[in-house]
Amino acid sequence: MPNILLFLIIGVSGMIIGGLITGTILNKALERKRDALLKEAMDKAEVIKKEKILQAKEKFLQLKSEHEKFVHEKNDETAKNENKLKQKEVLLNQKVEEFAKKQKEIATIKQNLQTQVEIVSKKQGDLDKAQKIQIEKLETISNLSAQEAKTQLIENLKEEAKADALVHVKDIIDEAKITANTEAKKIIIETIQRTATEHAIENTVSVFNIESEEIKGRIIGREGRNIRTLESLTGVEIIIDDSPDAILLSGFDPVRREIARLSLHKLVTDGRIHPARIEEVVAKTRKQLEQEINETGKRVSIDLGIHNLHHELLRMIGKMKYRSSYGQNLLQHSIEVAKLSATMAAELGINPKKAKRAGLLHDIGKVPDNEPDLPHAILGMKMAEKFKEKPEIINAIGAHHDEIEMDNLISPIVQVCDAISGARPGARREVVEAYIERLKHLEELALSYPGVVKTFAIQAGRELRVIVGADKVNDLEANQLAFDLSKKIQSEMTYPGQIKITVIRETRAVQYAK
Repeated sequence: MPNILLFLIIGVSGMIIGGLITGTILNKALERKRDALLKEAMDKAEVIKKEKILQAKEKFLQLKSEHEKFVHEKNDETAKNENKLKQKEVLLNQKVEEFAKKQKEIATIKQNLQTQVEIVSKKQGDLDKAQKIQIEKLETISNLSAQEAKTQLIENLKEEAKADALVHVKDIIDEAKITANTEAKKIIIETIQRTATEHAIENTVSVFNIESEEIKGRIIGREGRNIRTLESLTGVEIIIDDSPDAILLSGFDPVRREIARLSLHKLVTDGRIHPARIEEVVAKTRKQLEQEINETGKRVSIDLGIHNLHHELLRMIGKMKYRSSYGQNLLQHSIEVAKLSATMAAELGINPKKAKRAGLLHDIGKVPDNEPDLPHAILGMKMAEKFKEKPEIINAIGAHHDEIEMDNLISPIVQVCDAISGARPGARREVVEAYIERLKHLEELALSYPGVVKTFAIQAGRELRVIVGADKVNDLEANQLAFDLSKKIQSEMTYPGQIKITVIRETRAVQYAK
């Protein structure tokens, strides 16, 4: 037991001593390692320090070099500016010396002039005295004062100048007349020669060609219901006679004839011809023709290079295609007047665009369907004013038949060109125009009665069909209307032969199945 205890004590003591020795050894090793790391760190720090110092020196040298370069450039610039200033100073000094020298010269010249003025004044005084003495001697010799002689001389000169002036004025006027006539003829001839327009005489009858005689019967319909419907809807008389492969459409209004012709073409092509279909086709055709009228107006304005026209004016220009002026197509006439006006205005040095615009619009007063009791020139002028046209255009439209006074140079140009276009042989026919005016008056006369919805003059004006509203006019009143119309036409109109008045009162009951 004591031995075991002794061994334990020795073992523990040995372990303690070994731990102390091991700790000592480790501490010394750590100290050596620490010293080595510290030395290494110091060596690295020294290297970094040296590198930073070297970089700082390099940066300093670079900045120093740049600064020296900048200072050198500034010095050079300053030296250049100083040289320029010195040169300017030298030039300024030279100019100052020259100015002083010129001042001395001017002073010398001024002194010389003053001396000469004094000499001239002295001589002028002597000359005035001599002239006064001479005048006194002349007055004594002629028994006339100087003022009287002067007045007499002026009167004589006036008479001579007046006579010479009259001779010159007469020569100038004669030469101006000859030149003006020659130039005017030259301008008009050149204008006519440079404008080439086809002339088409409008008739009151259109021909509708058909492929076979069988189609005539289908157009007439059972008991004539198809042809009556077509005539009542279009206001055109449809003449079906023995003419082979042709049907005549008679009516004074070209728009109505065109609607009837296009409607017939669609009906014959489609094959379905009955009253309901006829109404539908006529309505569609009327709408399509209205669209075509608008397109025609736009196309004409584009072709002529006329822009910014109101859409209603474009529509009226398109309707000119279906109107005539004394048998001359109104659209072709207006286009020709526009071209003539532009050419003549260019020759005279006036704005050709305005002249062309006025020429195209000069007859728009002939287009409206409901024409008031105004000359077409005044009506066209009011329409142009309504749609914001320029004053010179408005005046040219209103003055082209001398209804109003002309206030600009475009107005006489349009008037002359209108006369040139209409005065060509064969361009117009007075008889056709008078005939169409009579038919228009006949329709307007019937429209003036209350309850009348539509009126159509057919058969070359020998028949007047009047359509009245069934809710406004009864059967007895329809008879009375026919009688009153016949009496009024007899008393107010002049016409060949007789006119048949047919009053149509139709009742329709319309419902829709939904």
